[in-house]
Amino acid sequence: MVTVLRAGGLAVRIYKDDHPPAHVHVVGDGVAKIDLVGADGPELVWAKGMTRAEVRRAVALVVENRFKLLSAWRDIHGA
Repeated sequence: MVTVLRAGGLAVRIYKDDHPPAHVHVVGDGVAKIDLVGADGPELVWAKGMTRAEVRRAVALVVENRFKLLSAWRDIHGA
């Protein structure tokens, strides 16, 4: 697992041996999986142990850093 971004008490992680599609795991009080290439941009796949407010912050963080995170996904997975 590689932590590629930290902000506002959240850590955005990409697992080295993970599967497509490109996605990240955002860890705070719980964890959320967010796809980076949804139809309209990043989209929440699931969240566990996070409040709605924390999920909104996690999604906003991924949206704001989408291109950086996609680049990190490609660097890690060679795609």
